[in-house]
Amino acid sequence: QVQLVESGGGLVQPGGSLRLSCAASGSIFSIHSMGWYRQAPGKQRQLVTTITSGGSTNYADSVKGRFTISRDNAKNTVYLQMNSLKPEDTAVYYCKADIGSSLFTRYDYWGQGTQVTVSS
Repeated sequence: QVQLVESGGGLVQPGGSLRLSCAASGSIFSIHSMGWYRQAPGKQRQLVTTITSGGSTNYADSVKGRFTISRDNAKNTVYLQMNSLKPEDTAVYYCKADIGSSLFTRYDYWGQGTQVTVSS
């Protein structure tokens, strides 16, 4: 009913930048929040950043000052601008959205993941 499609991952050198996108589509009544998680090889999935419908944001300490989350409400899309990338940022990045598909239904949806590799 609701689908999240991610794009923008790839290979970048340390210090470089990358911009991820996540577009939500389907039966969307409201989007309460959207965000990004990442999972590095052999590690647990962890929160990177989130943004609420009201525009409030939070970031993991490891990405503060380097990553910026933003949104385009008209497109139901969230972006992750990643600057000053480090090898430790290498991971599969997953988009997550807290979406109400109706007045009475609310659920967390996940994107398929997009690979970000930071290497020289």
